[in-house]
Amino acid sequence: MLHGCFAINSIIFFFFFFAACFKLTSCPPNTANQNLHAYGIILIVILTTSLLIIVNCSDQALSTRERRAAKRREDAAKHARETAQARHRWKAAQDLSKIRQIGLQEQISRTFSRKKSSKQDKSQTSNDKKDSKDLTNMVRSIDDDPHGHDGFHMKIGDKNIKKNAPKGKQLHTHSQIFKYAYGQLEKEKAMEEDHSNMTFSGVISMATDTDVRSRPVIEVAFKDLTLTLKGKKKHLLRCVTGKLMPGRVSAVMGPSGAGKTTFLSALLGKATGCTRTGSILINGKNESILCYKKIVGFVPQDDTVHGNLTVEENLRFNARCRLSADMPKADKVLVIERVIESLGLQAVRDSLVGTVEKRGISGGQRKRVNVGIEMVMEPSLLILDEPTTGLDSSSSQLLLKALRREALEGVNICMVIHQPSYAMFKMFDDFILLAKGGLTVYHGPTKKVEEYFSGIGIVVPDRVTPPDHYIDILEGIIKPSNNMTHEELPVRWMLHNGYTVPPDMLELCDQIAKGSSDEKTQMGDDMDDHHGVVEEHSFAGELWQDVRCHVELHKDQVHLNFLQSKDLSNRRNPSILRQYRYYLGRVTKQRLREARLQAADLLILLLAGACLGTLAKVDDETFGSTGYTYTVIAVSLLCMISALRSFSLDKLHYMRESASGISSLAYFLSKDTLDLFNTILKPLVYLSMFYFFNSPRSTFEDNYVVLLCLVYCVTGLAYIFAIYLEPSSAQLCSVLVPVVLTLVATQEEQTGLVKYLGRLCFPKWAMEAFIIANAERYSGVWLLTRCASLRQSNYALSHWSLSLSLLILTGVISRFVAYFLLITFQKK
Repeated sequence: MLHGCFAINSIIFFFFFFAACFKLTSCPPNTANQNLHAYGIILIVILTTSLLIIVNCSDQALSTRERRAAKRREDAAKHARETAQARHRWKAAQDLSKIRQIGLQEQISRTFSRKKSSKQDKSQTSNDKKDSKDLTNMVRSIDDDPHGHDGFHMKIGDKNIKKNAPKGKQLHTHSQIFKYAYGQLEKEKAMEEDHSNMTFSGVISMATDTDVRSRPVIEVAFKDLTLTLKGKKKHLLRCVTGKLMPGRVSAVMGPSGAGKTTFLSALLGKATGCTRTGSILINGKNESILCYKKIVGFVPQDDTVHGNLTVEENLRFNARCRLSADMPKADKVLVIERVIESLGLQAVRDSLVGTVEKRGISGGQRKRVNVGIEMVMEPSLLILDEPTTGLDSSSSQLLLKALRREALEGVNICMVIHQPSYAMFKMFDDFILLAKGGLTVYHGPTKKVEEYFSGIGIVVPDRVTPPDHYIDILEGIIKPSNNMTHEELPVRWMLHNGYTVPPDMLELCDQIAKGSSDEKTQMGDDMDDHHGVVEEHSFAGELWQDVRCHVELHKDQVHLNFLQSKDLSNRRNPSILRQYRYYLGRVTKQRLREARLQAADLLILLLAGACLGTLAKVDDETFGSTGYTYTVIAVSLLCMISALRSFSLDKLHYMRESASGISSLAYFLSKDTLDLFNTILKPLVYLSMFYFFNSPRSTFEDNYVVLLCLVYCVTGLAYIFAIYLEPSSAQLCSVLVPVVLTLVATQEEQTGLVKYLGRLCFPKWAMEAFIIANAERYSGVWLLTRCASLRQSNYALSHWSLSLSLLILTGVISRFVAYFLLITFQKK
């Protein structure tokens, strides 16, 4: 009732308000239009106040929602801990009662005879069975509630309790899902504790637990893997042979220029601009690793994380889009919670990651989030490029422990790492050491690396980490004591394993056999001189070679983007429509957190409309073409620059997500859908100022429709610039294109190419629609006396709908072109 009275009072207030406002208009003598400046001033005050309110309150909805989710999560975690503690206390009491029963049984056996003692043993055994059943029933009656979702039972080894426990598909509310997730985490902790203590219950749990999901196994074997730059006889990798096994953590190390990152790119099938020889086998079959990209994770060296999202939001989005569509929501939440706990991110889970302008979490936490993005999709093969760079020793060990827990589930993990501590080095299962030129120096178990190098005369000094000592030798900083050169180490590894030595390295084999240091040095110098001879080319020949290499590189990138491989991962990702919904939710949150930036764009449009509307006076002879010329330039320029942010700032994030199999179409459509809001709002904001300060003859609705089509057109063109060009070049084009095309379209004397160009540019169509809408308000002699102005600009009154259709068609075509560029020319 109160709300109804308030609405009625508001309507009455606005009625009297606008009735009074009508008196503010004036018609000065010798003018053709009304003076509506008072309306413009009133609208400026109202819209500015509204923008200030939106800016200050935009984040409140997200903050309130996050606080409610955090409270539900804390309550669920508290409930799970209390339940686990109750189970632990009950188990302790049960074990104590059994001990007392055994002590009482021994005391009775000493008192009575052997015969009675044997009878007592039989009866006691039967009683124990009954007591154990009674205790089990008691535990069930106290802790187990088959019809509710509060009990997540820690009674390990009891299959009936597991059957009665609620499954993920039966959970719907957030509280139930969080209770399920934290209950499972407490259960896993108890299982780990029992396993570490080697208790009987831990063994029974390991043998009878059927809830553990097994991941597909990926084994990567490579033989004589060689990468050579196209057009240049330079090896990035050479004769690399080995195997990456599931359930093991492999470390790739070597000096700078050894091809460590190139080696990872070759394993992932993303090495472009190179000629590859040798073979890569997946699970013993000659198949492309791209067939398994849904279960292959790659952590780049740079922290490609959305800074305007929280830690949990980054992880949750990747879990939703990359985990199997058949997995229940509760299990996905469990995966996220498990990753957050294993990486030690509980304290910052609701904190923004942060950007360059706005500080968020620390660098070490950001690096762990970068790794967690790949861990939440439960990969079978996880490749990491320098994940510990910039981390301290404790953070590095925490990260490596989390990776080792992943390896216990059968994940094949390979990572590039620099300068690990001795404790970290011993945590790796396998060790791959590369020399400059991409040659293998060692590839095998970490336990045997010192044994191998000791066998060839290289002993690690005390208090020196083995990989650091070996890398110093490969860099030439330290010389081995046995007159050995670092060029011989790859050849020694080949001879040690019986691999084929390349022909140009056979001389090193002779040096190793002879063992003469002087001759060896001389032969090494001769070999360097022989390989240092470079065939001289003319300037034109070198230029042509560089052009060919550049073309081959882009050709490989386009081929990789359009390469279609059969899916062997046995995982069904969410549909494009569902991914579009996830993207839409993420982009909405990002835009709400950037409300100040959006408000600044709208405020600039307000000021531009007011200034241009005041400066450009309506002239009946030209139908107000001057003001419309300013309008086309200002609106096109401002809307194009703001639309660049949709794709320019997220290029690296998109490349990472698209490479993992997330839909590019869902990404593009979500961005365009949110920009439709700006497409509808910005013409309204600009016109609310310009129309009342300029006072044209055309209606507000006609001007708004023209501006709406214009903004839709220029937004599509801005997408092309943002996707294809670098940010600085895209901004320059967004400024020059509207200005230049508008000047061409409004040129009075057009001849030749300029005439045809002027007819095919969007400012021409927008100007024609504006002026026709204004001219249609004239009639009779007024219109006939001004037909010369229309004919001079090649405008026709019947072309209003055609002009709007051309603007919309240009916007649609430009979006198709932008999407094509997005999936074709993305830089790797």
